Amino acid sequence: MRIDVRGLAFDVRAGGPESGEPILLLHGFPQDSREWDGILGGLHDAGLRTYALDQRGYSPGARPAGKQAYRMAECVADAVAVLDALEVRSAHVVGHDWGAAVAWQLAARHPERVRTLTAVSVPHPRAYATSVRRDPAQLVKSAYMLFFRTPWLPERVLSARDGALLRRVAHGEAMLQPGRLTGALNWYRAISGDDLDGLGPVTVPTTFVWSDRDVAISGHAARRCAAYVTGDYRFVTLANVSHWIPDEAPEPLLEAVLERVSPRRPR
Repeated sequence: MRIDVRGLAFDVRAGGPESGEPILLLHGFPQDSREWDGILGGLHDAGLRTYALDQRGYSPGARPAGKQAYRMAECVADAVAVLDALEVRSAHVVGHDWGAAVAWQLAARHPERVRTLTAVSVPHPRAYATSVRRDPAQLVKSAYMLFFRTPWLPERVLSARDGALLRRVAHGEAMLQPGRLTGALNWYRAISGDDLDGLGPVTVPTTFVWSDRDVAISGHAARRCAAYVTGDYRFVTLANVSHWIPDEAPEPLLEAVLERVSPRRPR
């Protein structure tokens, strides 16, 4: 379905029983809502109504120009506006990578809109920021972001040889659509210290899923996450899995999501 909000048109893939509890799924870079395909069937079988959003820069009708249009506050406001358009007062929220960053902000700044949070791969923004300053391993793992923040060069490198680098990631070939790669990279270029202003702990029930072969997030950052959640908290570590958890480990991810959404649900 297409949802027109905030002067933009977002693509949203809806599924599952219409009467089911709603789940908003937020993808990361460089993928789109298809990264959730491995868990959607299980969520639907559990009676849940899913809304998988193609975020700003990814939906063809939501690719505004300029990096300032991709500030975190804008991306969070998109999620709120989509929930409003769907007439969903509150939803379970699941996010991976940049989608996890949006989900943390959404849960912290708009807890009334979030029933539960399952963040995948990327920890609470303050846990991440603290680890960049204190953990040499995290600083090294974050170096790629400096490259992604530079003008035009990342587009040239990532699209070279018909997007060979992008094609290594599931659904990454879609980034070759006109304007999509620049929109996605603008998320990195828009990073600002202001993103942390007023950002407190998350009070809603939360699960953080991390994998021990993550190339972008260190164990220090992952473990620091607990310090920024005051609600019921569960930390799930997946062994021998890379950063691409939804693609490589959909079964344990589905289990973690269902346990958070309804811990007494029989399976």
